[in-house]
Amino acid sequence: MIRRALLLFFIASSLSAQEAEQPSPEVEPPMTYERLGKIIFALDPKAQPHGSGFALMVAGVPVLISTDVHADRMRAMVPIRSAKDLTDADMRRMMQANFDSALDARYAIADDTLWAAFIHPLSPLEKDQFISGVAQTVNIANTYGTLYSGGGAQFGGGDSFDLQRELIEELLKKGEEI
Repeated sequence: MIRRALLLFFIASSLSAQEAEQPSPEVEPPMTYERLGKIIFALDPKAQPHGSGFALMVAGVPVLISTDVHADRMRAMVPIRSAKDLTDADMRRMMQANFDSALDARYAIADDTLWAAFIHPLSPLEKDQFISGVAQTVNIANTYGTLYSGGGAQFGGGDSFDLQRELIEELLKKGEEI
């Protein structure tokens, strides 16, 4: 009985020592309006506060960031075109893209405008998630009518994947110092 207790103690001590040796993953602080602003200004030093959010340019594309700290939500948006003349085929293709190729960004309609949007709870949002979400939003706006892609995962060959992934990588690099 004592042997068994010593063996269990040894195993437990060994496991605790192994756990202590492993570095704990770095935990990001909660996302706040102020922290989000620092990330945005790293992506575009000419960004402007805009109401409860920001306006910035990413790869020549205007991006609006809206926040609601009380609802703990944020939204990155790119206007694409008027939604008034969208056909059933357009709508179907966008819904297909929302399912498989738009990734974390989405096509959406509000105020008779077709938007590319990334919507996420604010406080648990991590820096790289935000940066990737903004890049995907710009990518689906830029590929509307062609690839309908967020730029991360695609099937087939060609140049599109590398061109779209390039924007995600460029923005992630800009955010490394934050």
